[in-house]
Amino acid sequence: MSPDRKVSVQVEGRTLALSNLDKVLYPEAGFTKAQVIDYYLRIAPVLLPHIESRALTIKRYPEGVTGEFFYQKNAPAHRPDWVPTARIPSPGSTKSRDTIEYILGGDLPTLIWAANLAALELHTPMWRYPGVGKPDLLVFDLDPGEPATVVECCEVALLLRPLLEGLGLEPAAKTSGGKGLQLYAAVSGMSSQQTSDLAKQLAEQLESAHPALVVSKMTRALRPRKVLIDWSQNNAAKTTVAPYSLRARSQPTVSTPVSWEEVGRCAHAGDLVFTADDVVERVAESGDLFANTLPAPR
Repeated sequence: MSPDRKVSVQVEGRTLALSNLDKVLYPEAGFTKAQVIDYYLRIAPVLLPHIESRALTIKRYPEGVTGEFFYQKNAPAHRPDWVPTARIPSPGSTKSRDTIEYILGGDLPTLIWAANLAALELHTPMWRYPGVGKPDLLVFDLDPGEPATVVECCEVALLLRPLLEGLGLEPAAKTSGGKGLQLYAAVSGMSSQQTSDLAKQLAEQLESAHPALVVSKMTRALRPRKVLIDWSQNNAAKTTVAPYSLRARSQPTVSTPVSWEEVGRCAHAGDLVFTADDVVERVAESGDLFANTLPAPR
C-alpha cells in the first residue's frame, strides 16, 4: 500500500477514510496502525461502556511510540460532524471563558476515527458528562518506586481491598499497562473533593500502618522501594488511562482488568503484562473483569 493511500470504510453507517495503515507504530513489535485499529475494533464491546459520555483526552503518536507525541483535549477542527463533542468548563477554573470542546467517548465510529489519528492512548476523568465534578468512580493509582514493581503494587492493592469493602464498595483492579496497578470502585452521591479526601485518608492510613511499603506523598525522595498511592487522580480536572486502552510502550501493552486471584498470585514483574492480542483472548474467555465499575443504566 502506498504511504498516502486512503481506504474508505463504513462503521455503523459512518464513512471513514483510513490512512497509512501499514505505518509501524510499535517498531520493536512491528505493530502497525492497521493492527491498532483492528485491536480497538475487536475490544470495542467492552471498552466503549467504560468511556461512554466521558470527556476524552487522547494521546497521539503520529510517528509511533518512539516519536514525538502530544495530548489532545480540544476536539480537532477537522473532525467529522458526527463526532460527539461537548464544550465543558475546565474543572476548578473560575473563568467562564476557560472551556474545552472535548470529544465524548462511547460510539464505535468515533473510536475508530481516533485510532486512525494514531490516538494510541485514551484517558478519561472519573465523571461522565454532564456531571462535571460528580464522579461515579473512585480511583487509586499505585505507582512503584524502583526497585519495587507491580508485585509490591499487588501487595498494596490487597491491603486496600478490605478497607474499601468495609465502606460498602466493590473494588476492581487493572494494570496501568506500564509498571503499576490501579484500583477503581463505583461510587455515587459524592463530589470530586469528597472522593479525593477519602482516597487521601485511606492512603495515609496505609502509609502509617505500612511505612516500609507505602507512601502517600508525591515527593520523589520518599518513593524508592515503596508504592505511591496516588489519590490525587480523583481531582475533577485529572484523567487516568481508560480500561482496555493501549499504552505507548515498546510493546502494544494494554491497561488490563485483572482478577483478584491474579493480583494475589502475582510474584514477578512480568506476571501482569498483557498485550493487545492477550487482552482480546482474555475478554473472549472471561468477559469484562471491570464490569462492576460501570454505573447502573440510566
